[in-house]
Amino acid sequence: MPDSQSTEKVFPVMSAYGRFPVTIVKGKGSYVWDDAGNKYLDYTSGIAVCALGHVPDAVGAVLKKQLDTLWHCSNLFHIASQEKLAGMLTDLTCCDQVFFCNSGAEANEGAIKLARRYAHLINKKEKGHIVTFNHSFHGRTMATLTATAQAKIQDGFGPLVPGFTYLPYNDMSAIRALEVDDDAIAVMLEMVQGEGGVIPADPEWVSALAEVCQKKGILLMVDEVQTGFGRTGSLFAYQQYHIEPDVITVAKALGSGIPIGAFLAKKEVSQVFTPGTHGSTFGGNPFSTMAGIATLEAFKKQHVIEQCRENAACLNEKLKALKEKYPDKIETVRGKGLLIGVVTTFPAINAVNRLREKHHVLILTAGKQVLRILPPLVTQKDEIDRFIYALDDVLKNS
Repeated sequence: MPDSQSTEKVFPVMSAYGRFPVTIVKGKGSYVWDDAGNKYLDYTSGIAVCALGHVPDAVGAVLKKQLDTLWHCSNLFHIASQEKLAGMLTDLTCCDQVFFCNSGAEANEGAIKLARRYAHLINKKEKGHIVTFNHSFHGRTMATLTATAQAKIQDGFGPLVPGFTYLPYNDMSAIRALEVDDDAIAVMLEMVQGEGGVIPADPEWVSALAEVCQKKGILLMVDEVQTGFGRTGSLFAYQQYHIEPDVITVAKALGSGIPIGAFLAKKEVSQVFTPGTHGSTFGGNPFSTMAGIATLEAFKKQHVIEQCRENAACLNEKLKALKEKYPDKIETVRGKGLLIGVVTTFPAINAVNRLREKHHVLILTAGKQVLRILPPLVTQKDEIDRFIYALDDVLKNS
């Protein structure tokens, strides 16, 4: 048993995160401030959450009003804002119904349950597996970390949840394997693998994958947790691939920083969830769904998708110029929209730390040698210039 008699002072928050030595206390637009008053250009966007920047006025005004109205009432009652947001999401996608939850992991967990129940009730399959892809990332719950085909995420958490198999991403051998697989009930994939290294799906491969799924009655489930809501230059990344998923999972940017997730499905799939089959105490509460409504309305009024495309074109052009300038330090620039990966020839964390310490610029990694750049979709041109200046200086002195 653990020693409960120890008098040693322990930091009260579990050490599950490798934190940067910065305490963030305030945010606005593309900037955050620490507890010492230092101002940082935040090109992490809270890991693709703050698409509209920090504390966007349009969302804040709605939430201030909601604070004086209703926070929670449970899903045993109709919630008007939940139903409105669901209608907005189905109008914007190929899906018909929505289930609200609190995070991307919960959204993917719910999609996994939906796929299994659909296989059981509709396809009469008592057994079967869900296919995911090497280097994917789908969450940290037991089912979603099993779906995540990365050993480092799964290490120490066995036995894993049965019913998952892994295939190579962007590889036609995966299509051939799926063609002869009579036990696959669903496929789950990211259109851009974020944690896996910012790797976009190949359009020809995705088209072949969707064709096999349709032919064999395999559900196609697209994880849009990081790519959704404009991040890749379209409202959802799947829309650039001309496919229609059966299930879509979302979270992150939907609430502009207020926790909310959801999974969407076509009616022939969603019908298998009947009262009592799934639930969430906080999912779809009035506060979070009002944040979602305000976020989507701001996207439309502020033409955020168009801003993302313009900013992405500008930023990518400047990053590719840096690649030409430092060919010995940058291997390639990849990604979609403002989900950008810069593959380096040196440990990426070195550049991340130097940018933060010297220039007060925040970015992330996506593996040992990939810089992950996630600006707010509404970032300004002068902010892009500041970021490029800082990265140029770091590369020059690396």
